[in-house]
Amino acid sequence: MNIDALKTRAHIIRILRDFFHGLGFMETDTPVRIQSPAPECHIDCPEVASGGFLRASPELQMKKLLAAGLDKIFQIGPCFREGERGSRHRPEFTMIEWYRKGGSYLDIKKDLIDLSGRLFSEVSGRTKPQDHVITVRGAYRQWAGWDPWQEWDQDRFDCDMALKIEPALKRLGNGVFLMDYPVQAASLSLVRGNIAERWEYYWNGIELANCFSELCDGGEQRRRFLQAREERRQLQEADYPLDEEFLTSLSRIHSAAGVALGVDRLVMALTGLENISSVVFPE
Repeated sequence: MNIDALKTRAHIIRILRDFFHGLGFMETDTPVRIQSPAPECHIDCPEVASGGFLRASPELQMKKLLAAGLDKIFQIGPCFREGERGSRHRPEFTMIEWYRKGGSYLDIKKDLIDLSGRLFSEVSGRTKPQDHVITVRGAYRQWAGWDPWQEWDQDRFDCDMALKIEPALKRLGNGVFLMDYPVQAASLSLVRGNIAERWEYYWNGIELANCFSELCDGGEQRRRFLQAREERRQLQEADYPLDEEFLTSLSRIHSAAGVALGVDRLVMALTGLENISSVVFPE
């Protein structure tokens, strides 16, 4: 346990709240136990003995709030993933997510630039260096030697991300926006042409945030969820029931964008610590 890091953590969370309240965002507090997690390969939610699952993200519940009429919302809270433990992973971790109805992934990108600049200044006392912006296609052509748009291969894409792309991003140093994903990696994001409007943000090679222009088509989202459920079945991963309320609510949002940012990793990035256990309270 690192007491100085825990004090810095508390300071960072206070800055996060002040930043979003200052922009007119409403803080939300959705349930941690949910009945229908989003089905995604290799993301497993712990099952609760009394029923349901511990959330891996508040995403679906927060989008229901957008559909109900809220415009700008954020949430800081615990999330859970089964079987994840290491220098950058814990089965329980803290995330901040924020959403803008009517916004795009470029609006959220500006939010993060402004937020990270404020955090860097107030925590380190220095001006934050300018971020790099790189497309996924450019990164794979340069560092992996192939074009995922020309010859999609999920296993190769994931392997090269871990072994080639992320180490290259670390060599660049500081912050990097990795922009515009192949449609096969769209997840819950909007697709325009052959681009999924999605970015991930890295700091010294560590992934901190994942952002989408949100898919607001319930039929298309159902198709993607069913495909993901089938992939999970083939991998012998747990099956999750579809969240019908979420799927039927999407059309009422029309357009939105949102992001999930790992608070624990953010504290690591701002303190220079390399183990997530150093920046969280002991179990």
